[in-house]
Amino acid sequence: MTRTVNFGLWYDFRNPSSARRNNEHLYEETLAQILWAETLGFDSVWLTEHHFCDDGYTPSPLLIAAAIGARCERLRIGTNLMLLPVADPVRLAEDSATLAILTQGRFDLGVGLGYRQIEFDYFGRKLKHRPSLMEEGVEIIRRAWSGEPVHFEGKRFSIDGLRVTPVATKPPRLLMGGMSEPAIQRAARLGDGFLSTGGIGHDIYAAALQKEGKEGRIFAGNWGIIAEDPEAEAAKIGEHVLYQINEYVSWGAFGPPEQTPRFPDATSALRDGLYELWDAEQAIAALTVMLREYPQIEDVHFWAQFPGEPVESGSTRIEYIATKVLPEVRKAIE
Repeated sequence: MTRTVNFGLWYDFRNPSSARRNNEHLYEETLAQILWAETLGFDSVWLTEHHFCDDGYTPSPLLIAAAIGARCERLRIGTNLMLLPVADPVRLAEDSATLAILTQGRFDLGVGLGYRQIEFDYFGRKLKHRPSLMEEGVEIIRRAWSGEPVHFEGKRFSIDGLRVTPVATKPPRLLMGGMSEPAIQRAARLGDGFLSTGGIGHDIYAAALQKEGKEGRIFAGNWGIIAEDPEAEAAKIGEHVLYQINEYVSWGAFGPPEQTPRFPDATSALRDGLYELWDAEQAIAALTVMLREYPQIEDVHFWAQFPGEPVESGSTRIEYIATKVLPEVRKAIE
C-alpha cells in the first residue's frame, strides 16, 4: 500500500521593526508565494496565532485561512496552532465550520494551550485554568460541529441547548499541539491528531496512542533550514533565526522566561535550538528516517521564511525543497 504524506509551509506573518515593511505588501507577497507553492507541489499551509506582538505576529489566522482558501484549489489549510484557552469555543466552532464549508473540507483546526500572560490577562482567563479551558473547549467544539443542541455544564463554560450553525458536511479535524508530556498525552486522548514542534514528543504520542488503543496522526512542524549550501544560508538568515527563537524564549514557550536564557548569537541558536541545517541529501535522509520510524506522520511542514527575512529569500528555499527534496522523500516512503 502506497503511503501518502503531505508536505507544507508554516507562516506567522511577522514584521519586526528591524526590517519593517508595509504590511499590505507583506501580506500580498506572502499570499502570492503560497499560491505559487501550490503549483510546485506543496500540499498544505499552516498558520499560527499570537496577540499583542510588536511585530504583528498573526492575531487572525482564520481570516488569512479564508483568503488562502479563496486563492488555492488543492492546499489543505490548518492552524498550528490557535490558542483555545483564550477563545470563545462556540465562536471558534462557528468560524472553523464556515472555513470548512468555504474550502470544501480542506480546513483543519489545530489548537494549543498558550503560555503568554498578556494574552490571558486581556481575554480574561487564568493561566492556571488552561487544562480545563482546553478540555472543555474541545468538547464544546465537537458538540457544536454536530449540529445538535449543545448542553454543557463545566467548570469554565455553561451552555443550555444552543444549536450552532452552519454545519459542515466535512467538519475540520480537531488537532492538538504541545511540547509537555501532559499536553501530548491529552492530544492522544482527545484530539484527531498531534501537532508537533521540532520533532518533540513523537515518541510520547506514539506510546500514549498505544495505551489508549487508538490510531493517531502526527502533523510535524519541522524547523529544518534546507538549502544547497546550509552554512551560507545560515550566515545569510542568522539574525532572523535568532530573533525568532529568542522571542519564543522571552514569551515562555520553552519554560519560565526568567529561568530560560536567551541565545547570545545566531551560531548558538542554530546549534542548540530546534533548527537543523540540511542540504538536500541530508534532508532526504533525515526526513525518510523520521517518516519510517513514525508511520503516524501525515504531514511535515517547514517555516516558509523567518521574521524579517524577505519573502523572495524564503522562496529560494521553498523551490529547492520542492525540486530537490520532496520527490526523493516521496519515492523513499512508497
